[in-house]
This record gives sequence, C-alpha cells and structure tokens, in this order.
Amino acid sequence: MAEKENNLKTARLWRDAALRSRKLRSNLRQLTLSTNNSQKITLPENISEIEVLNLGNNSLQELPEGFGATLSNLRVLILRRNKFATVPLAVFELRQLTELDISHNCLSYFSEDVECLKSLKKLCISHNKIKCLPSRLGTLHCLEELDISFNELFELPRSFAHLKKLRTLDADHNKLAYFPQEILSLNDLEELDCSGNKFEGLPSGIMTLQSIKILWLSSTRISMLPDAFCDLKNLESLMLDSNYLKALPQSFGKMQRLKMLNLSSNSFEEFPQVILEISGLEELYLSRNRLTLVPEEIGRLCKLANLWLDNNKITYLPDSIVELGKLEELVLQGNQIAILPDNFGKLSRVNIWKIKDNPLIQPPYEVCMKGIPYIAAYQKELAHSQPAVKPRLKLVLMGQKDAGKTELRQCLINKPQDVTVAPVNKGIDVTNWIADAERSLTFIVYDLTGAQSYDLIKPFFLSPGALYILVVNLKAYVSRHFYASVGYFLHLLSAKVPHGVVCIVGTHTDLCNEVEIEEKCLDIHCQIALQEKRDTEFLHSLARKVDEAQGQDYAARTSSPHVLYYGVSDKNLRRKKAQLQYLLNHRLQILSPVFCVSCVGDLRNTQRLKDKLMSVADHREIFPNLHRILPKSWQMLEELHFKPQDLWVSWWDSARLGLQAGLTEDRLQSALSYLHESGKLLYFEDSLTLKEYVFHNLPKFIDILNVFFQRDAAALLQKLLGEADGDQVRVTQLHHYVEGFLLHGLLPSHVMRLLLKPHIKTQQDLHLILELLEKMGLCYCINKPKCKPLNGATVWYKFPCYVKNEAPHAEAWINGGSGIPGHLFAVEQLQIEYSFPFLFPPGLFARFSVQINAHVVQRSDGKYQIFAYRGKVPVVVSYRPSLSRLQATTLSIASHASLPNIWTAWQAITPLVEELNVLLQEWPGLYYTVHVLCSKCLKRGSPNPHTFPGELLSQPRPEGVTEIICPKNGSERVNVALVYPPTPTVISPCQK
Repeated sequence: MAEKENNLKTARLWRDAALRSRKLRSNLRQLTLSTNNSQKITLPENISEIEVLNLGNNSLQELPEGFGATLSNLRVLILRRNKFATVPLAVFELRQLTELDISHNCLSYFSEDVECLKSLKKLCISHNKIKCLPSRLGTLHCLEELDISFNELFELPRSFAHLKKLRTLDADHNKLAYFPQEILSLNDLEELDCSGNKFEGLPSGIMTLQSIKILWLSSTRISMLPDAFCDLKNLESLMLDSNYLKALPQSFGKMQRLKMLNLSSNSFEEFPQVILEISGLEELYLSRNRLTLVPEEIGRLCKLANLWLDNNKITYLPDSIVELGKLEELVLQGNQIAILPDNFGKLSRVNIWKIKDNPLIQPPYEVCMKGIPYIAAYQKELAHSQPAVKPRLKLVLMGQKDAGKTELRQCLINKPQDVTVAPVNKGIDVTNWIADAERSLTFIVYDLTGAQSYDLIKPFFLSPGALYILVVNLKAYVSRHFYASVGYFLHLLSAKVPHGVVCIVGTHTDLCNEVEIEEKCLDIHCQIALQEKRDTEFLHSLARKVDEAQGQDYAARTSSPHVLYYGVSDKNLRRKKAQLQYLLNHRLQILSPVFCVSCVGDLRNTQRLKDKLMSVADHREIFPNLHRILPKSWQMLEELHFKPQDLWVSWWDSARLGLQAGLTEDRLQSALSYLHESGKLLYFEDSLTLKEYVFHNLPKFIDILNVFFQRDAAALLQKLLGEADGDQVRVTQLHHYVEGFLLHGLLPSHVMRLLLKPHIKTQQDLHLILELLEKMGLCYCINKPKCKPLNGATVWYKFPCYVKNEAPHAEAWINGGSGIPGHLFAVEQLQIEYSFPFLFPPGLFARFSVQINAHVVQRSDGKYQIFAYRGKVPVVVSYRPSLSRLQATTLSIASHASLPNIWTAWQAITPLVEELNVLLQEWPGLYYTVHVLCSKCLKRGSPNPHTFPGELLSQPRPEGVTEIICPKNGSERVNVALVYPPTPTVISPCQK
C-alpha cells in the first residue's frame, strides 16, 4: 500500500502559494520560448519590456549575447529543465529580477555573483548537483522562498542566517549530517522541509522557529525529539514518518494548533498518549509501527478526519472510535482485529476504508470488505435477531489426475464400513462432511479434478479461509516430476490464496513398501523447502533492488534509461516495495510432514487424518472464519434457499424466503451480498440482468460447468444424439457442432440448450445461464442480436479456452468479416507486455479474451492470439507460454498508428490494459511485471527489445521531456508519447 505522505492540508498551502505567485505574474508582460532541441535560442526583437520570460524545458547550455542588457526590466526568469553546467553570467545582470528558477539542470556550484540579485524574492535551484552554496547568499535580504532540495549539500554557509525574510525553505534530500544551526536564526520561517537528510537528532534550539507552521522531517533517522521541540506552538503540519521514534516528549500536547501528524514507519510499541491532548488534530498517521492497542480516549480527537493505523499488531478497537463522527479515512489493514465495535455504522462519512488482512469474525471478513454500510446492516441485523455460530469450513482436494482425490474424499466423509470403490471424478464435486455432530462442525468438501480442461474454472473454487489438501500419488511420484505433482499446485495456491493452509497427503501407500514411502516423502519435503528458498531469495533480491532505487532521488532515476526503475516515481516504488513485502510476509502455511494414507484395505492413517483436519480447523488463529458470528436471520435465509431444487429463484421469491427468516425487503440485500461473498450462493448486485435473480443451487450450477468443461466428445454426443431420433442428417449436423466446439470453442445456443436439457426447463433458464457464464468470463456471444432474432437466426457463443487453431480465423464465416487484420508493420508500434516468472494464472488468457469483447469489433481468435479493432484502430493480444520453467510466460497488448496519431493507439489498448489489471486483482499473491516495449526495437525486429517500467503507465508524462534514449541502441531516441500514455491509467500495473 502506498503511503499517503502528501496530506490535503499541506497540498492546499503549497497550491495557494503557487496561485499567489501566478496572480502576481498575471499583470506582467510574459513570453515563453522553445528551441526544438537546437541547444541555442534567439531572442526576438523589441522585448525590452518583457517582465516574465520562460525558457524552461529546452536543452540550453548558454544564453544568447546581450541577454542581460536586452531584458533590463525582467522580473521572473524560468530556466528549469535545461543543461546549464553553470549559471550564465548574463543572469546576474538582471538587477530587477525577483524570481529565478534554474532547477533540473547540471549545476555543480552556484556563483558568488548571486549577491548582484538584490531584489530576488524567490530562488529555486533544486534537482542539481550543488555541493556548497555561495557564501554571499546571505546578502539576498529580500529572499522569501528558497528551494535547494535534491542537491548534494553537506552544510549551509554562515551567511544563511542573514536571510531574515525567508518564509519557505526546501532543503530536503541533501547530504546534511546535522540540523543546520543557521536555520535557527530564521525567525519568520513558516515552512521547512528537511526530509531525506541524515540528522539523527534535532537541536534544542529548534524552539526559536516560533513562526513555523509546516515542518517535514521524514527519513531523517531521528530517534527522539528534544523537549524544546514542543514549544513550536504555531506548528500545524508535522511529518516525522520513516524515522526511529519510540516515544514523544511528555509536553507534546502543548502544540495545540497541530492539524496533521504523520508518525508512520517508526518504532512505536505503545500508542503515544500525549497525542490525545491535541483536540484539534484532523489527520493522524501511525501506519507500520508495532502498536497493539488503541486507547479508549481516542474518542477525544473529535475533529479527526483521517486515521491510518495499518500494518501494526492491533487486536481490537475501542468502542469510542465510533464517536469520531468526522472520520473520512480509516485504514486498518494488516492488523489482528477480530471484532469491530458495535454501532460501527455511525462512521457513515468514511469513504476510504481498508480492513483486509485481519482475522475478522464479527462482522465476517466478507461483510467488512464490502464497506461501512454493509457493516452497519450486519450489526443492525445482529441486534434484531440472535447471533448464530455454525462452524463450517471449506475443504478443497486438489492434485494431479489419478492422485486419489475422490477415493480420499470417500474415506473422509464415510464410515470405514461404508467406504466403497469410488468412481473416477469427471469434474468438480461438492459434498458436505459432518465431522463432529456434537459441535455441528461441517466441512464443505470440494473435489477438484486434475483434468487440464477444468483449469479455467478451478480457480473460482480457491478462496481465502479454506483448508487445502494437496493429494500426491506416492506410487506414481518420481523426483524429477516434483513440480508437476507438487510444486505447481503450491505456486497456484500461493498466487490465489496467499498465506493459505495446505496439508500434503500421500496416497496409494498400500502399493509401496516402507522404504519407498519414507524416501519419497523426504524428497517431497526437501524439494518444497528448496522451491520456497528459491522463491523467497528471488523476492528478497527484487526488494533490495527497489531499496537501491529508493536510495536514489527521482532526478537520478530519470537521468538515464540505463538506471534501474527508470522514471518510476517514489510513490510507485513504495507501492512496489509494499507488494514485495506482502508476498514475503504471506507465504503458504504448509503442514508438515507429508501425511501418508491408504484408501483401501486397512484404510491406513485415514482416521488420524480426520483428527488432524479437525484439530487444525479448531485453531482460531489459523481459521478465525470458522467461528464467525452471523445474525440468525442470515443463517435461516441460507438454509431456506437450499430447499428449492431449481437452479435459481427470482429476487422476489428470495424476498419471500427472507420474510420467513424475519428479514424485511430493505434488509435482504446485505444478507444476499454476504452469502455471495462467502460462496454460499451467487448474487450479482452489479449486473442489470442478473441482480433480479439468486442462483442458490451451486451443485446444480457445478453440474452445468461440468457439461462444458469435460472436453469429452463421446459424452457430448451421447447427450445430443438422444434428440436426433435416428435422423441421419440431424446426427451428422450434431457431430459437426461437437467437432466445432472442441476445435474452435463455438456452439449455437439451441445446441447448448440440448446439452443442458436435464438442468434447464425454459428459455429463460438458458438465457440466465448464458448471462452467468459471460459474467464469469467463460464465454461470450459473437453475434448477440439487439432485439429478438429474425427468421430464427442462430445465436453463437464462443468458449475461448477451446480454441485450437493457431491462425485466428475461425468465426469469419459467421460474422461475414474479412478475417485477420494486416500485419502490424505500421509507422510506430505500441506494445505493453506482462511477464509471469512463477506462474501464469490458469485460464487468464481465456477469461481476458471474454472480458475484452465489449471493447472490440471484428475480432478473430487463435489459440495464442486475438486480432481485433477498437473503432478503426487495430489491436493484437498475444499469449506466449513458457517453454521451460526458466522462461517467463508473457501476455502482450499491442497496437499501431502514425506518431501524430499515436494517441489513438493508446486509446485502443488502455481499456484492455485496465481489464487485464482488474482480472489480476483476483490473484493477490501473484508476482508479475509489466513493461512498455521500445517501439524502435520493435521496428528493427529486435528479438529482445528494451523494456521501460510498466509503472510509467500510471504516471503523468514528465514535464519538458520529449524523447528518451533507447539503451539497446544509444543513437536512437524514442518519443515520450510511445512510452507514457496521454493520461495515466486508472489502475496501476502490479498494484495490490
């Protein structure tokens, strides 16, 4: 999670200052000139009256002759983002100058001639390489604003203390080893930023800065504040994040004007009680500390609008927190909170709410993630009806085909005398196992087939809060196939349900001798440890690289495309580091050792396995959701929905069931939302069509999925031929449809109805099933009519996961289209590439293919590519599976256009990028990278084009930069419009 450092109050102050400056300039004669990269500029004639001159964002190394003499009336000079190695002497001839901006240049020193600029009020020399300031700087007695940030200053000159009118000083990100004493003489100073220096302490004389209102001391290695610090009674905004503070001075409460306080990323183990004395505090940030408790007295901070307490060790919240009626931001994620206080709905003004990664049971996690209104509805319902605890845990059996999952399921759910030879599971099966009748402990057992044809839908059944059994056939297991048998499934679970609990069970022990069992179990154990070691070392190495990049300032990261994380903002680097830290902190919880069982004969260890599963389920720290508390009415609603045998009930029928459970219509929505989020039924409140229905019969829906994903031609034909009545023409036609489905993924709706005949009764049933399959990203309609089809026109559906043809040309005969667009050898190519080094989410390409259908036209699908158009602009989606575990799988989105029209290519691919980012949010533990490929390399046909960081997609284009050098060929320059989108994408790649 990106830290919120730029608080709104401070931002407004800076903005107001800028507006004041612009307002003053608006009455002056202004001129802006640019050079078109010639590094020289020619001044127009008759400009002696000009008072504001902007020469920024050029590549100037010198100013034209006569510059100073010509511009005798100049008041404001902007030279930022040029290539000046020294300040041109002509600048010091401008005696009327009140504002000079020469930031973002190549200055290594600043001339003593600065004393000539006696009228200067504002000076900005930030983002240079200046090691020392001129000793005559103190003669600028009119100076009010000074920005010397992002330089290499070790100290300030003694004369600095003479800048008595200075109100704003930015000295952040230099190399100051101590707080400069010279600053203490600046009695009128109101805003000071010294962040990113290595002070390690503050002088007691800091109390002399009595006018200070805004003080930023982030990342200065401060471990304590002197008592005198608390005498800064006019302080309104204080940034002390990323330091080593463990406590605040007892007199800290004297700073009664403080509105914003940031103490994030420090070492507080106890909530600093002295903060509670500052009743006017509006923003408080205590993220990433070691807090365990929040005091009841926090309710005294009645003006608090922002409260960030994420990534601590807080176990509960005080009841008084609900009295913070002005709260707008409440961030609590990454703690140990199980129960929220009553009346939480009183915090109705909260619009930024983050609570994930807490062991929530009351309200349940699924309710809390929906937001404050849903929490309020839950608590209101709990007050209306009795609380109910019905311990149920999802148990998922997974593994390779023929691993013995179905036999193991039978051993678990049946008594020993009732165990029979289990038929081979041909899909996904769901069974209830009442493990402990006295406690009503029930496992909902999901048996996931190992057949690859189900890879698309299996991730839907992997959810947080479940217990996973990875089944391994010990007789068939060989060490060289560890990854296929075990390693792949661990990567899958780690990506989908980080921090999930996994029990590895070895089956078929009756076919192995004891030595073989011991050797194979030891091999599995060792290889799991090796895989985990490789994965964590890789993530740690990436985290170190991010740390190195964060150690550089932003100017250094934008100086050369050779630099790691070129151009990536501090905010995106923090987001990247937080993502890597999340992956490292949320490794799978693997129960060891391998549990060996036999499902025949003496049923070796099966009872011990049952006991083990019940013992693990009882751990509140591991499975807090097992003990979640629900309103009795919600539980009754769930049970009432299980009674009807149909696939779905209408919303009104569901409302009638709600009345039987004691739920009025206005309280039904929250209950249905919870049941959907917890996987008890399907209710899509965000779909115009589907929100009118509740799909309560999940076993029947799973049967429908099994029909489409078993990929068995004989089984499909058997279902269809019963309708042929011996008609040979009809039989041939049905054969053709099955062949087309298994080869191209195409099925007409009337054939789908025949396949589903046992499960659906009406056309409405079929319509809802097809809507539901589209909603889940399993198929899409390729010729959906806008109204009722005329003359019995056939409506076709496509299942992308079945497409086998390499050339994307299958449905041209249905659409009447011209087939594949031309090859993309256009003027400029634009390509975004996603790379997946560990795991490519199964079914992602197929689901993405469905999701983009609403954005494209004239599409043609192949097994690994999609050609389509966005309007008249071509787009290509390419999927390249890895050929070995050492090679990453990639998914790319490309388009092309001429350089002046490249915005159309961005307009074409951006919605597709955002759709893919949304799908990837379903995989919180997945590591992947995003890059923008160099268009020059693509044009050359380079097999390994240079890649720019994908984080640039969520950043604005850098001011004044028009071209970027390609590191693969230093003579080639890439237009910035081919790397940065016109406007940043809504969702940042890799955002978790």
